[in-house]
Amino acid sequence: MADSEHSSSNENFTDTQEETSEATKLEFSEDEETLIIRMFNLVGERWALIAGRIPGRTAEEIEKYWTTRYSTSE
Repeated sequence: MADSEHSSSNENFTDTQEETSEATKLEFSEDEETLIIRMFNLVGERWALIAGRIPGRTAEEIEKYWTTRYSTSE
C-alpha cells in the first residue's frame, strides 16, 4: 500500500515539474526577443531556422512565443 501511495505522489510531482518547466521555457530574455524579431524580419515564419540561432530553444517554443506575443487578431 505504501508503494502505491508513494508512486502516486511521485507522478503528481513530475506533472508539476513539467508544467513549471514549460512555463519557464516560454519566458524569453530581452536578447532572445530581439534576435527573434530580427530573424523574423529576415526569414519570416521559418521557426526552425530561427530556433537554430538560439541555443536551447525549439521551433515550437519560438512559434508559440511569437503567436502569443505578436499575432494580430484582425
